[in-house]
Amino acid sequence: MSATIHQPIHPSMLPRLDAEYIEFHNTALATIVPPHTLPWDPALRNSPAVPGGSQPLPVGSTQDIDLTHTKFRAFTPEGSAPANGWPCFIFFHGGGWTFGNISSENSFSTNMCVRAKCVVISVDYRLAPEHKYPTAVDDAVESLDWVIKNGKTVLNIDTSKIAVGGSSSGGNLAAILAMKAAEASPPIPLIFQLLIVPVTDNTATVENRWAKNELTPWLSPARMLWFRDNYLPNKQDYTKWDASPIFAPDALLAKVPKTWIAVCECDILADEGIAFGEKLTAAGVHVEVEVYKGAPHPIMAMDG
Repeated sequence: MSATIHQPIHPSMLPRLDAEYIEFHNTALATIVPPHTLPWDPALRNSPAVPGGSQPLPVGSTQDIDLTHTKFRAFTPEGSAPANGWPCFIFFHGGGWTFGNISSENSFSTNMCVRAKCVVISVDYRLAPEHKYPTAVDDAVESLDWVIKNGKTVLNIDTSKIAVGGSSSGGNLAAILAMKAAEASPPIPLIFQLLIVPVTDNTATVENRWAKNELTPWLSPARMLWFRDNYLPNKQDYTKWDASPIFAPDALLAKVPKTWIAVCECDILADEGIAFGEKLTAAGVHVEVEVYKGAPHPIMAMDG
């Protein structure tokens, strides 16, 4: 008996999508029941947030360190640190503020550790719907505060070389953290932000941003609205900049570091990622935006 197809690719998307993605989707993803169509159960988190990841790369050391309410995982490269300590990259996983955990993006974290020769801190921020906005933002801010106060002594981090980044909902948190760092007293200078398919505008809908990719696979409008409702149940929060960084004042946007934004051509979030890059550029920030042709939202985590 053949398995039931729960997530077919809409025929209109077939000419637009990368052939390798289509093959993987049809063999590994199409039979998965979309979580937003099921009654909420924390056990839904037991499956991979996105299937198809590669195995983590070997690193020098890995340790889990407690924050007040959660923890982070620190990946340290092999070999000797630079004279002033390791550069540091603080990373936030994706999963719609609802899925993902400290292990779900070990592959990406170890790749960054090995290839950028930096300590990578992957933050296990608390998840919705149990922990709604702004809990994840609070955990993000605490992770940066920990690095500033303890990074040198505990992990031999050069606190003058801190970058932040994240994917999807994690890209949302990273973009917000970059502005929180600029607002801090005294300001915390960051050297870079890396935003992968980030959520930047929580007012986005099919009507104002998603129409072109409304029928894309995996991250459908219905799934994205489910994630949003889990994390942001109060509509009046949608336009706060620590929920939607695109609404930050220009004077604050101007203070964020050099930025690299990855968007996927066939992703409902593509429009807001590009628009956020344009807004940062207009504020005087050096920004590069890379558009991955034929790609839907989850490909970064499908590097296997």
